[in-house]
Amino acid sequence: MKLEPIVTSLLDTDLYKFNMDQVIFHKHTDLCGEYYFKCRNKGVTFSEEVVQEINDQIDHLCTLRFTKKELDYLRSIRFIKRDYVEFLRLWRPIREYVTVSRSENGELDIVVNGPLFSAMQFEIYLLEIVNEVYFRMNFDYETLRRSAEERLDQKIKDFNSGKYTFRFAEFGCRRRLSREWEDTVVKRLTSETQNCVGTSNVYLAMKYDLTPIGTYAHEFVQMYQGIDQIPLAYTNQYAMNDWYDEYKGDNGTALTDTITTELFLLDFNRSMVNNYSGVRHDSGDPFEWGEKIINHYEKYGVDPRTKLLLFSDSLDFDKAQKLYDHFTGRTKVSFGIGTFCSNDTCENALNIVIKLQYVNGRPVAKLSDNPEKAMCRDDDYLNYLKSSVAFHIKREADRKD
Repeated sequence: MKLEPIVTSLLDTDLYKFNMDQVIFHKHTDLCGEYYFKCRNKGVTFSEEVVQEINDQIDHLCTLRFTKKELDYLRSIRFIKRDYVEFLRLWRPIREYVTVSRSENGELDIVVNGPLFSAMQFEIYLLEIVNEVYFRMNFDYETLRRSAEERLDQKIKDFNSGKYTFRFAEFGCRRRLSREWEDTVVKRLTSETQNCVGTSNVYLAMKYDLTPIGTYAHEFVQMYQGIDQIPLAYTNQYAMNDWYDEYKGDNGTALTDTITTELFLLDFNRSMVNNYSGVRHDSGDPFEWGEKIINHYEKYGVDPRTKLLLFSDSLDFDKAQKLYDHFTGRTKVSFGIGTFCSNDTCENALNIVIKLQYVNGRPVAKLSDNPEKAMCRDDDYLNYLKSSVAFHIKREADRKD
């Protein structure tokens, strides 16, 4: 079964890939990164035919270039700089950076290895390819499509009836059923409701004249673990400083949980609280997290109603509404909702990720506020990172005592 090309534009990715890459382009072109794929679903296997199709789709991806229209659109985003867009005019995905294989038990192995400013761009494209190939070749696509449409119809009815009152952005690139279906979802949610305020998908934002939405991901903080001069427990601090230096408070939503929110809050000092417009939640109990953040703002005399709490951890609309009801009026509240929008069908969605695991040959890791989300290929390093974080937290607590 041969499929049509899945990725047909290099803008068909999340905005935060460009946001992070611009900082790397300006500050850290000497870094090399190594990314690994993981499927968190139990018992999912990939046939040889599926793996071959994935490889063929990557071959096609690596023939693409940014068009003049796409580059002009990137220039129109207020915080994307002209020199970075000129770099993208020259940039292309390089096939030799990606290897895809199948283990004896049918698990899919993908490794991306290359200069970080180039290797990092593959993540979303590859996840889009893997997801669509898997569902088109293992299931009856039209059956999946019909079930997804029925569920989308109900979601739109629920917004228009007043059952759901929150606003959100569609974050569904990486685990979408298909390119065609994500297009339909974004078009309908933004045109048939007043609740979808934009999308992380840059191509669809351009196509439908929407706001492209995104900040930075865990990999941005992780990459500082691979820089020799930076102490491990201070990587949040260095990442936030570089981000602010690049964007001067524009595009200013910080991710809290790369090496635990507890440590993040030690680095999120008065200056950072004022420099950043808000923070993003991606693991742990969202209600407890939100209360911690509000208390942190109040500690510095900042009105939480002037700051944004952005929730993005495996949300559906019922969870989002409960969070909105709890925090609205106390702070600005928004949501990034992905798989529940772009791949809600009669079959279980894949929970697939591609994570940065090495920088300049050194292991890196995400600790997260949820231990199950931690991912590291070197147990000794993971334990060392945990102990470094714990030591820094304890030392700060002892100083206060």
